[in-house]
Amino acid sequence: MIVEFWGQEFKINVFVGCIGGFLIAVISSMFGFGGGPFMVPLMTVGLGLPMYLVVGSSLLAIFFNTVMGTLRHYQFGNFDPTFFLIMFPAAIIGGFIAPQIAKRVSPIVVKRVAVAGLVILAMNLLGFIS
Repeated sequence: MIVEFWGQEFKINVFVGCIGGFLIAVISSMFGFGGGPFMVPLMTVGLGLPMYLVVGSSLLAIFFNTVMGTLRHYQFGNFDPTFFLIMFPAAIIGGFIAPQIAKRVSPIVVKRVAVAGLVILAMNLLGFIS
């Protein structure tokens, strides 16, 4: 499939994207974290898309997974409304500020920050840090 964005064309493998997205949705729903840390590498490395296109696409893709995961966790009683009310405004503000920062720094810095975040997340999930 060929995707056009701002006059540039990108060729992507839809099969890899669909299978990868499905697996990421299942894993992130099971463990209770957003799929963003896995969607970004899938789209940059697996699909060969540039970072500026991946960020917005990743947010849209994980939005649906987040809504479904939240509804299911709510049904199982794993939902804290107070924590949600604290985190929701912070996420909205962060979602507004972060693209402004990313636009002003080089793509390599954005990738390095993402890698550092992934390493910290992985170490936390594996129990090396708490």
